[in-house]
Amino acid sequence: MQEYGRSEFSMPEEQRQTTMAVDELQAIIQRCQILEEADFKGEDFNLFQVAGQKCLEDGYAAQLLEVIQNEKNKVIIKNMGWNLISPLVRCIFIYKKEDDKREHCLKILEKLAQLCNPKELFLGLLEQIEQTSGEQVCRTVLLLLQPLQTVLLKLQNKKAYSVGLSLAMIMNQLTPLPVPYTKQQIQEDKLGLCQCCNAVVDFTKPFVNEVVKNMEKSSEYYDVELKEELLKFCMKSLKYPLLTAQLEELEGIDEHPFRHFAAGIIDILWDIKELIPLVFLHRKSKNPEWENQEFADIEQKNTADSLACLSYLMVVQHFGIDCFPMVFSPSYLLQCNMTNIEVLLKRTEESILSKGLDLFESCLLRMEDNSLLHQYLEFRDFINVPQDLVKVMTLCPIEHLRKKSLNILQLYINKFDTEGKHTLFRCLLKTSNHAGVEGYVIKNIKDQIHLSLTKACDNTWFIGHHLISLLDLVFLLPEGAETDLLQHSDKIMASLNLLRYLVIKDCESDNQTGVWTMIPRIEQNFLKPLHVGLNMSKAHYEAEIKNKKENKKEVQSPNTVCSVTVSGEKMPAMTTEMQLQVLHSALFTFDLIESVLARVEELIEVKIKAVMDENS
Repeated sequence: MQEYGRSEFSMPEEQRQTTMAVDELQAIIQRCQILEEADFKGEDFNLFQVAGQKCLEDGYAAQLLEVIQNEKNKVIIKNMGWNLISPLVRCIFIYKKEDDKREHCLKILEKLAQLCNPKELFLGLLEQIEQTSGEQVCRTVLLLLQPLQTVLLKLQNKKAYSVGLSLAMIMNQLTPLPVPYTKQQIQEDKLGLCQCCNAVVDFTKPFVNEVVKNMEKSSEYYDVELKEELLKFCMKSLKYPLLTAQLEELEGIDEHPFRHFAAGIIDILWDIKELIPLVFLHRKSKNPEWENQEFADIEQKNTADSLACLSYLMVVQHFGIDCFPMVFSPSYLLQCNMTNIEVLLKRTEESILSKGLDLFESCLLRMEDNSLLHQYLEFRDFINVPQDLVKVMTLCPIEHLRKKSLNILQLYINKFDTEGKHTLFRCLLKTSNHAGVEGYVIKNIKDQIHLSLTKACDNTWFIGHHLISLLDLVFLLPEGAETDLLQHSDKIMASLNLLRYLVIKDCESDNQTGVWTMIPRIEQNFLKPLHVGLNMSKAHYEAEIKNKKENKKEVQSPNTVCSVTVSGEKMPAMTTEMQLQVLHSALFTFDLIESVLARVEELIEVKIKAVMDENS
């Protein structure tokens, strides 16, 4: 009986304690109802915030909603309601979706957006977005976008500035988040970035419409500032997340979220009449004048990244293709995009580098072979881009990108007229600093010479004195007899094969290519130093093999790891057997070079002897 009595006594006490939060709120409301708006004090704001927060935390969101909906409290909520944003957001995230209390909180948020002082609530919402981090960023932005839009539409003064500040704050919060790249990551959208990006585009729609309507009314007096803020948002979105995002269509995903987002950004640019100026005139948004050059450089780089991504979206993925002018020639389209291609090819991230290769390839495929005039090589980008392509071919750790870059280089070569090819070959031979690339260029030179000799076409750039200027770069050992022949073996073999071809195809009496005029110079600068270099290299490697074999006898275990220095380069740690294989492989390369060299010298001797016999 005694226990029952205690329990009966405790229930009303607990009830009284739980209603204290509501009572405190009612007390401060009643106090403020009798005051004029101008008489509200800082203490009133603090008491209202504490009481309202306690109601939310104790589960009395329904009672708080009633207070806010009460017409008598309209002035109080207008001035003080914005203080509830922070505790309100916390409670919304705590409650489960099916919980009635969460629904009450969402209704409170909606009412605050309608009733509160727009300026105060705007700052409160931005502060809440700014303070969030990590996994909560997208959840917070998605929750607050609608009330933020409502408030911005109510602002009379500094609307453009406020819209710009909102979009900048949102993008700054999103930018540190990793961009989903694989199909699985995009489908999971673990942090909500895909959903959030598309929600932000929807958020901008009334402001875009406002700019469009104003532009239709007057071409001179529309709100330029609001248009500039929307342009800044689009430029930021192109850099993040679109520059990094996977934008190819993916099987099993009906509506690719990043493709949808990209389409939204293109639509905004088209609506505010900035799409074509950005793509073809490289029109830039009005950036602040930075006193600090470092900040100015960062701004310039960000703009370049955004413009490059925009070109990729239009040229490769065909976003906004309906807006694309069809009057431009393929060569002009390539010229417009070379700066963008250069920007992308200088990056090392796979997702960005692949966009650069795709953009370059797409521009080239629109052109016919031999149609690109050599004068284009007077533009800096037309020389820089193939050099960047060579770096991808030789330094990129991703095999499929290396292979693709090689195919694109050949495509680029094919598009030039003969003088352009000649100029490009000279440039690559001088700048590539890679024997494999030089060997590839020499093979292309051989193909062009073959066309000149076998077709009745006026191709003076790969015969006679023009060709000789190229051959001087081909038949040359950079360090004479001391050149590292193993490192330069690809170029040496290609050079010897070209010389063999020239000696066989071009009779000394005709001398169409001019090679026979060069033979003494070739012998002096290439063949003789090559003989000496081969003898030195073979002797060096044979000595290394002998040393390794002798050392091997002294060591019991054949798998002992050791190191050796060859041609001044320390080889990686490997077993003696492995090192011997490497050394024998080098000797085989030297034997191969020596064999071709002997054949070339034999052909030269035979041809010269035949001419001498004819003359005698």
